Amino acid sequence: MKKALINIDYTFDFVADAGALTCGKPGQDIEQHIVSVTDEFIKKGDYVVFAVDQHELNDEYHPESKLFPPHNITGTPGRDLFGKLNDLYEAHQN
Repeated sequence: MKKALINIDYTFDFVADAGALTCGKPGQDIEQHIVSVTDEFIKKGDYVVFAVDQHELNDEYHPESKLFPPHNITGTPGRDLFGKLNDLYEAHQN
């Protein structure tokens, strides 16, 4: 039976020091573990899903627009997966 791994919101804007809404070092400290687990799932032929927050710039109707600074904007590097996870994704995307 195949297993599934869901990577949620591990993006530049949420993890990088320069990210718009970063968690910073705690998120960066788990990068290698996330990459290793994701790579294991890929090598075993299991399912890997990337669920990534997405917003449009200046979307006045989205409630988060009033709560948080702009982040994970469509078409920006901030929405890219963070660091080596992005490299792994690029190497194995379908």
